[in-house]
Amino acid sequence: MRKYLIAGNWKMNLVPSKAKEFAEELVDNLKKINDDIIVMVAPPFTALEGVSNIIKGSKIKLGAQNINDNEDGAYTGEISADMLLDIGVEYVIIGHSERRHIYNENNEFINKKVLKALSKGLKPILCVGELLSERETGDTEKVVREQVVKCLNGVSREQMVNLVIAYEPVWAIGTGKVATPEQAEEVHAFIRKLIEELYDKDTASDLIIQYGGSVKPDNIDGLMVKENLDGALVGGASLKVDSFCRLVNFNK
Repeated sequence: MRKYLIAGNWKMNLVPSKAKEFAEELVDNLKKINDDIIVMVAPPFTALEGVSNIIKGSKIKLGAQNINDNEDGAYTGEISADMLLDIGVEYVIIGHSERRHIYNENNEFINKKVLKALSKGLKPILCVGELLSERETGDTEKVVREQVVKCLNGVSREQMVNLVIAYEPVWAIGTGKVATPEQAEEVHAFIRKLIEELYDKDTASDLIIQYGGSVKPDNIDGLMVKENLDGALVGGASLKVDSFCRLVNFNK
């Protein structure tokens, strides 16, 4: 039985002191989390250790927003898997649309990060999704297929149990627009079928596939009732205690 994963991506928000205060409020407000729900927060790198110390012992998991594909070395400004592991990071977001489209990360580079994360015992949240222009030309499945296939190159069936896919239509991220539950379900079902083709039915059935794209308290319930939606990768709505807690406690 798949669990739901509600993940807060704080992006480039909250200085370390504010991040710790926010984490304390989350811990206080999320003392009871249903067993079928995993909650994760991904602060900026500067706040990771402080937040890690606060959520330790709670049911909230720690994630990072990026990772370097190298073990260590002369890579100014980069963060390695071991650095993340040393402060308690469990999940890492890889291939977010902002990394793809602002910083020009391609599928091959993202694949290297996925493989590095898995090899070190981290759980990648692999983000995939189409631009508005690609949806309008009917290329959603083509784009998503290419991203999934290339970014999972070399990932074994055994490793897939530690991987999450987040479908995030780029046109719905930070825009206030959101895919309808039906649109999201269509792509999620396509991804699950694709994983069955690449691996097998059990791997596809067990895979957590999140939705990301302007998820808010007023649309979470309608999204989560869909068969193939297993949680949400949340941006702006994860930066307020009441809204994030409402997302965690969505109505099934």
